Amino acid sequence: MITPQPLKKGDKIAIVSLSSGMLGETFCAHEVRLGTMRMREFGLEPVFMENSLKGMNYIRNHPEKRAADLKAAFLDSSISGIICAIGGDDTYRTIPYLMEDEEFISAVKNDPKFFLGFSDTTVNHLMFHKLGLRTFYGQAFICDLAELADDMLPYTKNAFGECFAPHSGRKIVSSDVWYTDRTDYSEASVGIDYKSHKETRGFELLQGRPVFSGELLGGCVESMYEMLTDDRYADMPEIVQKYGVFPEPDEWKGKILFAETSEEKPEPEKLRKIIEKFKEYGIFSRINGVIVGKPKDEQYYSEYKKVWSDVLSDTDIPVLYNVNFGHALPRTILPYGAEACVDAENKVITIK
Repeated sequence: MITPQPLKKGDKIAIVSLSSGMLGETFCAHEVRLGTMRMREFGLEPVFMENSLKGMNYIRNHPEKRAADLKAAFLDSSISGIICAIGGDDTYRTIPYLMEDEEFISAVKNDPKFFLGFSDTTVNHLMFHKLGLRTFYGQAFICDLAELADDMLPYTKNAFGECFAPHSGRKIVSSDVWYTDRTDYSEASVGIDYKSHKETRGFELLQGRPVFSGELLGGCVESMYEMLTDDRYADMPEIVQKYGVFPEPDEWKGKILFAETSEEKPEPEKLRKIIEKFKEYGIFSRINGVIVGKPKDEQYYSEYKKVWSDVLSDTDIPVLYNVNFGHALPRTILPYGAEACVDAENKVITIK
């Protein structure tokens, strides 16, 4: 895969709204301010792309403008990286505009840039994976850099700071604490900390051998499931299949699936349906193992464990549970296509 250069102080970073356009709403003005301040503290200069601040209705109605912002960022040689504002639910609508644009595809391959996002951005990540670009899963502008407390969450901040160096050799361990999400994101919550809880479990091996390796590939399970079915959008699987965005079964061979559930906190039976779909597709007969993100707010913690164990009980696939990536807080960053070694006995994941 093509690996972009690590971030460095002085870099200009494009901010794009590829899913939801909430970054442009007045109720997010304080988060624009906070995120800009935090990026500058890291020595980065945010560049809000032309359409990124035009609001939810405009962004929803103009997927071609979302795509245009992403293309413009790749064509701008002064920009070193791209960070998504937040997730959402329909970034798949940008795919035809990008995957039929040879100028965009050429720019991705010839001027690779650091790309960071999560949730619905899973779709964008898998598009870039198809094009051969290594991207990074786990944080977003609104959710992390625009943290309302006086500083970013320490574990999350450290993970973002690691993007300033090559990821080879980086070790991922469990956070000592986890956090209950906020119910109020208004300006009234600026300066107020999340409620924290001591982490009592750490990484948990649900089944299989304790040490396994493979290239990282995955994302938000609901987003991946929706790429394979018409449960949410009737045309989504057709578009995904037309452009080959979701990896074919054999492309999963030797990989480690990283999988996490969204802020919607799906019912355990919905998660079962999703995992069974992945099994039917052929993912679990090819991969080397699974790492599962901590459930948001630890809701359905035990129930999700049981679902994973039940669906994969007839396999010997190793499954590591309760890893700090995805929607739960705090969160690390995972590089797509990087070789990872999981050591469940010592509760560490090493990025090779």
